[in-house]
Amino acid sequence: MELLKKNIHMSKLKGKLVTQITLDEDFNVPDTKPDISRMILKQGEIALESVKQSEEKVQLKGKLQFDLLYGTEEGSNHLQNFQGFAPFDEIINYNGLETSDHVRVKAEIEDMTISLINSRKIRVNAILTFEIRAESMYDEAAAQSISGEDSVQTLTKNLEVMQVRVQRKDTFRVKEEIELSGNKPNIDHLLWRGLSLRSVECRPIDGKLSLRGEMVLFILYAGEEEHIPMQWLEKNIAFSGEIDVPECNLSMVSATNITLLHKEIEAKPDYDGENRIITVDAVLELDMKLYEEENIQILADVYSPVKEIIPQYSQAHFEGLLVRNSAKCKVVDKINVSEEEKILQICHSEGCVKIDRTIVVDDGIKVEGAITVTSLYMAADDQEPLRSLAGAVPFSHIVEAKGIDDSCVFELTSGIEQLTTVMLGNNEVEVRASLTLDALVLSKISQPMPVSVQIMPLDEEKMEALPGIVGYIVRPGDCLWDIAKKFYTTIEVIKETNGLTSDIVKPGERLLLIKKTDEL
Repeated sequence: MELLKKNIHMSKLKGKLVTQITLDEDFNVPDTKPDISRMILKQGEIALESVKQSEEKVQLKGKLQFDLLYGTEEGSNHLQNFQGFAPFDEIINYNGLETSDHVRVKAEIEDMTISLINSRKIRVNAILTFEIRAESMYDEAAAQSISGEDSVQTLTKNLEVMQVRVQRKDTFRVKEEIELSGNKPNIDHLLWRGLSLRSVECRPIDGKLSLRGEMVLFILYAGEEEHIPMQWLEKNIAFSGEIDVPECNLSMVSATNITLLHKEIEAKPDYDGENRIITVDAVLELDMKLYEEENIQILADVYSPVKEIIPQYSQAHFEGLLVRNSAKCKVVDKINVSEEEKILQICHSEGCVKIDRTIVVDDGIKVEGAITVTSLYMAADDQEPLRSLAGAVPFSHIVEAKGIDDSCVFELTSGIEQLTTVMLGNNEVEVRASLTLDALVLSKISQPMPVSVQIMPLDEEKMEALPGIVGYIVRPGDCLWDIAKKFYTTIEVIKETNGLTSDIVKPGERLLLIKKTDEL
């Protein structure tokens, strides 16, 4: 007698570790650039170059890239850009981590300040936060049937389980060329390059992963002639495409994290030799995890009317799809500006979602966090017209997830769908944002599963003591399986003897039970 089993590919979250790295480094202004008079705008990005894991350790290697837009002493129209990077190479202790585990790392800049030491030197202080998730891949063996014994009676049960079909990383490239409109002057050199993702979504299709979204490009540049004021351009770039994933099909559920891995923004000449074309070359990284929901039939119980079968059980653990929900969160708030800074025009605004905590509540996930907003604007100051302001807009939203409890596992991804800033007056800016909060919630399924069976002869004395024919009144909670197993007969024999057409019996119903041990 042999148990026939099927392997279900599962992923188990071993743990989540949050760690921080502090960077503190000084940078000298290159000799080719003028002195810094005032700092206007800054931005930073984490370039995670490698993630190496070993037994109970993770090595994170990369760099913090920063950009600084600053004004010089040469006048209101003289701006310069200073770029640099601070490398890091950290080894993080992670208890229980194995080399075979799949590690996912989410990196974000918790805080970054750039301070002026003198006109030729700056200091960059940054706190980088890394969320490291370790997942182990394993096969859960599900017993489905038994072979080798004709007399064996089996009870099966259907389960809807989620299997991990694909878990790997890939990249997607976006290339675009944008020509300046006729009313814009030629480009001498770029002062600022900004690129951010908006409304990115991916969808499994047969053999591929379909991807679409939008990027917001912002550049600041100096014209070829000195008397021309500084220029800027904001442009939305829509993109779409497909990535080959042979295992993929339409029925799969995607839990894919998409980040901007690399960007190059440059100016190049058009057909007339004039610098009027902006080239954008962006690389998106996709950390793919694709599930497939499958209805599996498992063996719940087994017995024989002619032999004593003793199954050995162990607890099997599966995951089922509870809910997939893409929620929208509208955020409206105001940022105050000091009275000294009179805003004439907002050039560009950029935002980043920071989730502080997630809490499981009744039928939902409460998400709390803030949008950090940075705006570049023109002020009513002829000497220092270009300035920036920064602020944080808090938000709280409940993503609906009926039936969720603390035992469930969920993945939450956030993004900015739309962001606008409007002047309400000289000293107040209204921020309007639309956020996407995508939640995939998996419920835990625990099921006793037979892992082996022991076959023994029936106890003859016990069988002789049982009456050959029994009149039985169905009790609450009874089912034909339990009755047949208890009295060493089969469901088919009970139905045939009593003229039943259904497997369902009701309390109070009278049944005639005939012991079939000898005949079987």
